[in-house]
Amino acid sequence: MSTTAKSRTSARSAPRGPLEWRAVVEWLGADGVISPEEAQRTIARCSQAESAQHPLVRLAAVAMQRAVDGKPLDIESLTQWLAGRAGMDYLRIDPLRVDVAKVADTMSAAYAERHRVLPVQVSASEVVVATSEPFLVDWVEEVERQSRRAVRRVLANPQDIHRYTAEFFALAKSVRAAQKAGGSAGAASFEQLVELGRSNKQLDANDQGVVQVVDWLWNYAFDQRASDIHLEPRREQGVIRFRIDGILHPVYQMPMGVLNAMIARIKLLGRMDVVEKRRPQDGRIKTRKAHGDEIEMRLSTLPTAFGEKMVMRIFDPDTAVKDLDALGFSPHDSQRWEALVKRPHGIILVTGPTGSGKTTTLYSTLKRVATEEVNVSTVEDPIEMIEPSFNQTQVQPQLDFGFAEGLRALMRQDPDIIMVGEIRDLQTAEMAVQAALTGHLVFSTLHTNDAPSAVTRMMELGVPAYLINATLLGVLAQRLVRTLCKQCRLPDPDASRDALDASVRPWKVSGPYKPFKPIGCVDCRMTGFLGRMGLYELLTVSQATKEKLMREPDADALRRQAVADGMRPLRLAGALRVAEGLTTLEEVLIATPQLE
Repeated sequence: MSTTAKSRTSARSAPRGPLEWRAVVEWLGADGVISPEEAQRTIARCSQAESAQHPLVRLAAVAMQRAVDGKPLDIESLTQWLAGRAGMDYLRIDPLRVDVAKVADTMSAAYAERHRVLPVQVSASEVVVATSEPFLVDWVEEVERQSRRAVRRVLANPQDIHRYTAEFFALAKSVRAAQKAGGSAGAASFEQLVELGRSNKQLDANDQGVVQVVDWLWNYAFDQRASDIHLEPRREQGVIRFRIDGILHPVYQMPMGVLNAMIARIKLLGRMDVVEKRRPQDGRIKTRKAHGDEIEMRLSTLPTAFGEKMVMRIFDPDTAVKDLDALGFSPHDSQRWEALVKRPHGIILVTGPTGSGKTTTLYSTLKRVATEEVNVSTVEDPIEMIEPSFNQTQVQPQLDFGFAEGLRALMRQDPDIIMVGEIRDLQTAEMAVQAALTGHLVFSTLHTNDAPSAVTRMMELGVPAYLINATLLGVLAQRLVRTLCKQCRLPDPDASRDALDASVRPWKVSGPYKPFKPIGCVDCRMTGFLGRMGLYELLTVSQATKEKLMREPDADALRRQAVADGMRPLRLAGALRVAEGLTTLEEVLIATPQLE
């Protein structure tokens, strides 16, 4: 009998009623998932004490070993197996894909908890309901009658159902409470509509419903590994989106009154002007994760056509102490970078577009060189992460205190190492050069496509070539690419070395070639990618580079000399990561400039 037929037969013959752990163990043994000996040991261990836990949770805690490979059976493995035996679809609940408002409208929290079910998807004709009890169906008819939709059951991890039932219904309740407190009032927009008979009562930023929704938002973002939270006003309602691994994901749609109250609440906590909505503002908040780790968020507001938009950039302090391998440095570039940052004085530039990881690289580097023997001082706009081992200063343009003024003030503070957030103009560039000439090690950033272009950019700002030669030590250009999910990636037999080599000509990728392709699983939200890594291009200023700069200050000439000195272009760095099976060629081609 085939596995599918066997599963269907088992589902038909299975008893109606709640799961019982002893029956589950017997089914595991009958299906050959565990050995008879393991089944006997499990029954002996579980019989020692009674428990109110769900049978799958109880059996997962016992850590039964698979008959095939001896690996322990976790809760997800047991749920997946049971779904197949019961003839049901298995679902790993992804909270980003659940419309919480529709879930709460389908049934009450008490009803969901009583039957151990959770609606996860609602369409015009169907309600998809996750359950941890495959043989309890007495609730189906009632839900179909109340919702006027067909019910499709899927089997999910009982722990996830318990957790998300509490979270989803609590969130929906808070939103409803906040909306009720403030009616449907919204902030004035450029496209204001006159609506008669609507409440003009504004939500209070300290309303308990608003407070709970904001707390949920942050905890949810931390749990989902979001790097940015977007609160975006629209004509009819507000939209919340998270940026995860560089990609924006829709999370929730809020009534505009609630979204405006959330923004006001966050502005209040970030010491921003709550009343001022006509001009952009910046702020910051320090909070904690549920398990105690501190998190910093940089806040930014912007007036838009439909109201005030807010973006919160999340900075995890753990990123500031990553070693070079964790950042994505290859051994080749790691050694050269370490040698560069140990120099006593000079300028080191980090370049790349916004969101390419420049700040993380600089903080991680400064964290390692900031010993008790040296004074590390920074001038930033704004201060991205508070680091106790640095002396950090934020520019304040409204007080005529910019990068140049901050750098000038720092020179009188007996610094050893200086970090300037960005070189934007000639005045700041000249101050950085003077700091380097007087014996300081200066780090800063520029916005250029590659490392050689940073040298010519300094000249375009007005810094003479002889001063660049006297002070510049090196330039690090970088990009971020998504890394393949190791849980689901598979070897890619269609990938050819010729295509890889063609992308980096005239270079060639040497060594073993182990290409993988993204598949998608519950851990990576079916994207095939999990996390990001850096690609680096490091130009070190040699004597030959200095001569080129004086005779032939051209980016192409500097690029050829940098390659001769050991620089690997960004695209080649990416191709090497493709060969290692860490990312895909498509990701690298999108993120890196073409080789010339």
